[in-house]
Amino acid sequence: MREIRFREALREAMSEEMRRDPRVFLMGEEVAEYNGAYKVSQGMLDEFGEDRVIDTPIAELGFAGIGVGAAMNGLRPIVEFMTWNFALLASDQIINSAAKMLQMSGGHYGCPIVFRGASGSAGQLAATHSNSYEQFYAHVPGLKVISVSNPYDAKGLLKSAIRDDDPVLFMESEQMYSDLGEVPEEEYIIPIGLADIKREGTDVTIVSYNKMMKVALAAAEELEKEDISAEVIDLRTIRPLDYDTVIKSVQKTNRLIAVEEAPPFGGITAELSHIVQRRAFDHLDSPVIRVNGEDTPVAYAPTLVEAYLPSVEKIVKAAKESLYLLK
Repeated sequence: MREIRFREALREAMSEEMRRDPRVFLMGEEVAEYNGAYKVSQGMLDEFGEDRVIDTPIAELGFAGIGVGAAMNGLRPIVEFMTWNFALLASDQIINSAAKMLQMSGGHYGCPIVFRGASGSAGQLAATHSNSYEQFYAHVPGLKVISVSNPYDAKGLLKSAIRDDDPVLFMESEQMYSDLGEVPEEEYIIPIGLADIKREGTDVTIVSYNKMMKVALAAAEELEKEDISAEVIDLRTIRPLDYDTVIKSVQKTNRLIAVEEAPPFGGITAELSHIVQRRAFDHLDSPVIRVNGEDTPVAYAPTLVEAYLPSVEKIVKAAKESLYLLK
């Protein structure tokens, strides 16, 4: 094992798959000459050339459509969006073309494509550049949605996404590209659809994904100081969602705190609440508690950004409420 940065893990995944399969190529804004907006693709133009690392105009709908067409014709594109906030412009191609092509063509045309980029808030970026869209795209049949929290998972799951025959949306975080983490020297892949227990516990289950995992793990450490044992699960894949791992944990701890950066209405935490009460109702010793971003657009002021997001304090409070330690 060696320590590398999040961006390096993504770069290794893409480069290894491009060496393995000549059908794989990368396209997006600033991915070539500028080495990527977040330097994820640094050096890839030099290795693979301009035919396989392609700069695009600032026209997300257009180059997403080019990627879908390339995938339908036998290539395996990786389409990088500078941020998923910009990808709203490309949602027509993602939802109405990529997600539905296999069904609409009666199985004649697949769409093996990866759309990847930064999701969620990243400080003072205000309302239009601070949204988490995992739950938005997970609502669409035909799409797979991955949202990662560390370099190890990022590399293993991105390699799986590139090899997958369905359209995969890969969500990262601007605030994690410099994060360090242990990644093996040898090749590995992580299957899509498996959650990971990042910390074992017995008193309460905390489930989250993406950069909120940092908050969840920090909350578990705070709870440990008060002799409360929290099990922390990283979903990693939002669709397909690993219900079984969550259910087994709840059957052990009898409590669930579901944490998500996005606002609460119609979100991943709502889905988890539903499935747990359907499949593990008799195991629950208290109601499922959701800790979400606030139900409002994200503000610019740093104090309001902090107030908007889930925090260690909010998760600790929710855990204590589930244990009836707070009124």
